[in-house]
Amino acid sequence: MYWLDWLIVAIGLLIVIAIGLRTQRYVKGVADFLTAGRVAGRYVLCVAGAEAAMGLISLVAMYENYYQSGFAYGFWGAVASPIFIILGLTGYCVYRFRETRAMTMGQFLEMRYSRRFRLFAGVLQAISGILNYALFPAVGARFIVYFCDLPVELNVGGWIFPTFAVLMAVFLAMAVIIATMGGQITIMVTDCIQGLLSYPMYVVIVAFILLNYSWSKDMVPALLDRPPGKSMINPFDITGLRDFNLFYVLVGIFSSLVNRMGWSGTQGYSVAARNAHEQKMGAVLGSWRAGFSNMMYILLAIVAFTYLNTDRFQDGPLGADHCRTELAVKAVQDVVKGDHLAVARGQVIDYIRTGVVTPELQVLLDKTAAIKAKEEADRAAIRYAVHKEDTPEQAAAAAKNAAAEAAVAEHNAESRQKAREARIQVARDAIRAVDPSASQTFATIFGQMRVPMALRYLLPMGITGLFCSLCIFLMLSTDTTYLHSWGSIVVQDVILPLRGKPFTPKQQLTLLRILIACVAVFAFFFSWFFGQVDYILMFFAITGAIWLGGSGPCIVGGLYWKRGTTAGAWAALTSGSTLAVAAIVLQKTWVATIYPWLHRRELVDDVAIWLETLSRPFEPLVQWRMSSEKFPINSQEVYAITMLVSVGLYIVVSLITSRGGRTFNMDRLLHRGKYHREGLKLERAPLTWRNVFSRLIGIDNQYSRGDKILAWSVFVWSFGWSFLFCFVTVAIWNTISPWSTAGWARWFFINNLVIAGIIGVVSTVWFTIGGTMDLRRLFRDLAKSETNVLDDGRVVGHVSADEVALVEKAEHDNGTPAAPAAPAAPSSPSDSTPTPPSA
Repeated sequence: MYWLDWLIVAIGLLIVIAIGLRTQRYVKGVADFLTAGRVAGRYVLCVAGAEAAMGLISLVAMYENYYQSGFAYGFWGAVASPIFIILGLTGYCVYRFRETRAMTMGQFLEMRYSRRFRLFAGVLQAISGILNYALFPAVGARFIVYFCDLPVELNVGGWIFPTFAVLMAVFLAMAVIIATMGGQITIMVTDCIQGLLSYPMYVVIVAFILLNYSWSKDMVPALLDRPPGKSMINPFDITGLRDFNLFYVLVGIFSSLVNRMGWSGTQGYSVAARNAHEQKMGAVLGSWRAGFSNMMYILLAIVAFTYLNTDRFQDGPLGADHCRTELAVKAVQDVVKGDHLAVARGQVIDYIRTGVVTPELQVLLDKTAAIKAKEEADRAAIRYAVHKEDTPEQAAAAAKNAAAEAAVAEHNAESRQKAREARIQVARDAIRAVDPSASQTFATIFGQMRVPMALRYLLPMGITGLFCSLCIFLMLSTDTTYLHSWGSIVVQDVILPLRGKPFTPKQQLTLLRILIACVAVFAFFFSWFFGQVDYILMFFAITGAIWLGGSGPCIVGGLYWKRGTTAGAWAALTSGSTLAVAAIVLQKTWVATIYPWLHRRELVDDVAIWLETLSRPFEPLVQWRMSSEKFPINSQEVYAITMLVSVGLYIVVSLITSRGGRTFNMDRLLHRGKYHREGLKLERAPLTWRNVFSRLIGIDNQYSRGDKILAWSVFVWSFGWSFLFCFVTVAIWNTISPWSTAGWARWFFINNLVIAGIIGVVSTVWFTIGGTMDLRRLFRDLAKSETNVLDDGRVVGHVSADEVALVEKAEHDNGTPAAPAAPAAPSSPSDSTPTPPSA
């Protein structure tokens, strides 16, 4: 990057850090550190929460996904949009969880189930979340290394360090400082500032792309030049996709229903609103927020794909061929480590640059060729064993699939892409001969950094700095939020339930800060030494399944079903977690241990037949094929299995153990009726023909006129345009009279660029003004807020410790037995007496 680019990056970071330093004065207790005092407004929640949720690793994963599978499969996600619209407008889970006033998911689980279950869930949630997050720093730092053209290694005082490790240390240190200064207050304010600064950057980058690259002449030809079954934009021609296909979309839909509120990476935002209604409205606003940002992400992915796959961009010092060569060389230097591999590393790099195969390199290639020949012979034997008893119909179907695969392989676009990356495949084969693990990691890094590297070649001075600033904002916002969330979960949901007596506020805040730093240290070393073996999104799915595989029924059932029991929650969570951990073990040990063991005992054929038989009813969406290189069941399929098992067990076990009419006091949990505490009291009007539709989209007595306008606008847009027209009408039209590929290109341009651009213009102005005003109000409310030393996350008799007296009073007035009294938190004048913020 040029000096102007670095200046743009530095100015943005200085603004964010300066404002963050001013927020720590508002932290007066544990509740402020964990929930920002529960005084946030809808625009701050929407802008800051979106910035925190869309991390740099998510952007890299999105680009990896787009490059592998295009944009077409997302069309089918709209099949469930009516469900999502209703869930969003009614505040499904979001509203009720905020009503509980729990500061963490574990606190809610103790309020609803038991302390032992909170502890068990807290351990699983911490393991799942920290492992899931631990890959973030490596991907983010590598993105900066490749995008900013930094060397792979740095010489610091004679010591050689990987550059990505140095960058990880720098960015993690910045994130720890921000997260520990003021907790959720500082995180939310800095994320909001980053979001507001990002709006004009999105506009500039989108304008540059549209002015410098032709949609019809540059982008469309590249998007349309795809083999059958692998269309980039035609959702009726995607049967050839494997890891990212319609099944992936369906699992995502099911997960959104079952695991709503399940992932706690941004848990501070789920509890920070001034009341439950404001929390819901912040989520509703999210429907309008991502205009230019999504448009920019899609455009950059298309431009990078066009650059790498169009003939006119291939040659020259800034051509795609040079880009691939530089990327491959850097990836080899990055992952093929050690003096014992120096000769092989040099041979591979020389080949990538020159295309000349030396005798030494040929030895490595011959070794890999022998391994591949043996594997192909094994696969042929497996295919014969699987299909030897096929019926004529099954044999015909298998022949048809083989012919389709051959057609794809022979397609011009596939052939050209393979030719362009032939050296990369040869390099991977050579690396495999000396280090199979490094070969897999090389392929993974090359795939992840392909789009970032292309963007560095495409974006000019100034625009490069803006995009780099956006990426660093995304990385910092997610790092601070996730460090805060997972560190808080360890303290609040593991250490606090184990401790026999409460902490003082000062002790608890100190412990929270220490654990946040510990999570960062773990993530640093995990990212440094861990070799990736799967797509980023697949890694997310399998590590997330440790918790998400069984937590969804516990959360949704706990919020909505009064017959859900502790036994049902235990059954769901243990089964889901066990299946997920088993899948992780199988994935990590498949190549080195499991497959060789099966081969030695001549069980490969039997397992292959079993796998193919189980998956055959679901083909082509699910295809389980024996492989020596990778576990046959991918991460998303494992995720689906764990969710189905856990939901079934939660329902069955709860029904068995809730016999006798035992139910949970949901009014007390949700602060309804006589337990009401904050905000306008929710009133359920009688259901009539006049209000049935309003009730369906969540409108109640808490809605102002502006809230109603917002809710109806979201419903009309999402249901009328996005679902009825963009999905139903288009799907029916193409069923009757299929569009040409050119027709799909025109539709993609109108829907994803023209319409999105109009929304982006409006939302940029709207959210900039709303976010700024809401931020000012946040500071005023924080200055006036008071703290309660009992509001520290403890639970007594299914009631938060700070609410025991309120519950006692409410139940005493109504003749109901009261909850046991909460022990007072130890305090000192410095711990319990609020100190007014300085001027």
